[in-house]
Parts: sequence; structure tokens; C-alpha cells
Amino acid sequence: MSESHSSLYGFSARLLDGRDIALRAFEGKVLLVVNTASRCGFTPQYQGLQDLYRTFHGRGFQVLGFPCNQFGRQEPGSEQEIQTFCQTRYGVTFPMFAKIDVNGQDAHPLYRFLKKQNPGVFGFLDGGRIKWNFTKFLIDRDGIVKERFGPSSAPAGLAGKIEALLA
Repeated sequence: MSESHSSLYGFSARLLDGRDIALRAFEGKVLLVVNTASRCGFTPQYQGLQDLYRTFHGRGFQVLGFPCNQFGRQEPGSEQEIQTFCQTRYGVTFPMFAKIDVNGQDAHPLYRFLKKQNPGVFGFLDGGRIKWNFTKFLIDRDGIVKERFGPSSAPAGLAGKIEALLA
């Protein structure tokens, strides 16, 4: 897939249940795209992400979770194990996608696009490389990356920025 898309709506990805979905399905929504892991110190952020989803979903907000095993092999499970973990431990109801790479030659085209749109504070030095699990990209209703947040940015702290994009 080409990396020259002007928004993320040109991409598709596979959900944990194996279905492919065109991200065009989320057109017109404010999105928070997050690379996740089940065995990370930041894993409890699933709760904060679910809270944001519950709070803002009715107004056109969506969280998209992308499990990744590239950081300390902290997402070793199968798609079914990831889905069970997210649902039983954190009550996750937002879309969770199949495991992907976010860096390197096998990085999912969506993540190549996101990193190009917002490479981060020192991204010009390393091509926007994702540093760890739970890096977050906030995307406006037009599919344009507005901000990038590191793993230590708690989901609750993003509520005001989400609210502003929903207004």
C-alpha cells in the first residue's frame, strides 16, 4: 500500500477476529491510534483508553488499538489471547487489531504514515521511530494527525484535546 495517502482513510487493517476493515469506516470521527501490549508497565492504560472511549464515543470518538510485540516482546499472545485479555481484564469494547510491527521494514503502512505525519519531538533524527508501547496518535475528523503522545502520557490527560477536536 502506498505511503502517499493524505489521510489514514486510505489504509486497511485486520481486526483481532480476522476480518479486514478499511479505515474509511472511521471517516469523520476523532481517532486515538495506540500501539498496545498486554505485558507492559503501561498495560493499565487500557482502562484509561476504555474510559475515554466510553466518555466520548457517542460524540464521534474512536480508539483503535494495535497490539505490537516489538518492545521487550511484551505482546507474545495469539489474537485470541489478546482479545480475551483485553475484554476480561479491562472490558475493552473499542476495536482491537491483529498484531503488527510499528517500526522497521515490516512496519504496517498505517504506522509508516502516522510517523511521517508526526515524527515526534526528535523524530527528524530517527524517522519518527516509535519508542515503546502505548504511543498515541490523535487524529482529527479529516484523518489528519494532530498530535503524538509518548507512552507516559496517561489517556485521561488527553480528554481536553479530544474534547476540542470533537467541538
